Amino acid sequence: MFALTRPGDVRSQRFALSLGASWAGDSDRAPPVALDGALIFAPSGALVPAALAHVRKGGDVICAGIHMSDIPSFPYSLLWGERQLRSVANLTRADGDAFFRFASRHHIDARSVPFPLRQANDALDALRRGAFDGAAVLVPG
Repeated sequence: MFALTRPGDVRSQRFALSLGASWAGDSDRAPPVALDGALIFAPSGALVPAALAHVRKGGDVICAGIHMSDIPSFPYSLLWGERQLRSVANLTRADGDAFFRFASRHHIDARSVPFPLRQANDALDALRRGAFDGAAVLVPG
């Protein structure tokens, strides 16, 4: 597993390596090998053509955020070769079932940072600033 982060975000790269990534680097650079697939969690549509460029023929690029800025125009050659581009809204129940079967067979080390629901805007601000490692989770309170 490889992790690509904001350019220069060494802290997040170290965090990815601590969770088991075999390589971590800047999103504006190519990973060491062509990827089987890419999950984009960042809300930046500009990452879509970059991800397609780094995915092997037949690979998938999944836009895993709920919101993303517009995807810029890109050459058809990035999609050619049976590459697939999907969003979370297009994933099926079968995809979810397959993920949970996978997760039950593999150790997944998820890290979360809880925020009271009333501090949702603070959580979004902290997330945008890269103020913590892991996923922000809103909790009652």
